[in-house]
Amino acid sequence: MHDLIPLVLRALQLLFAIILLGMTGWLVSTTTATYFGYNVDSPSQISFMLFTSIWTIFPALTYLALAPRFLPPSANNKIIHLAMDAITALFWFAGFIALAAWYGSSDSCGRFCNVVVATCVFGAFEWYVVPKRCGLQKEL
Repeated sequence: MHDLIPLVLRALQLLFAIILLGMTGWLVSTTTATYFGYNVDSPSQISFMLFTSIWTIFPALTYLALAPRFLPPSANNKIIHLAMDAITALFWFAGFIALAAWYGSSDSCGRFCNVVVATCVFGAFEWYVVPKRCGLQKEL
């Protein structure tokens, strides 16, 4: 049973990251436009959440899931695992706080605002899951 909990938390972390990748991708696509020949980029807070989703899926979870099985023990260090989880948790914390501060507490403005709020909430859930996983690291 104890071996199943870390696997469930990794799966939950992956599920939230995929959901957030879709939501932040949509936010970036709706906030990036060209007006009268000038490019208007999406806010950096939304772009950072997109980066954090991609970071979680590819470097972090890929390394953390595949390193114990396929890499030699020198590349499968517990300190590296803890550092990857800590960096990922820091990214999620910074991302959802920055997005929430950017959004503020304005009235509902339709689908865009609802997706921003949902992104903040799922980012907070993702941030909550990662330290729980860090706490399950075995003694160094």
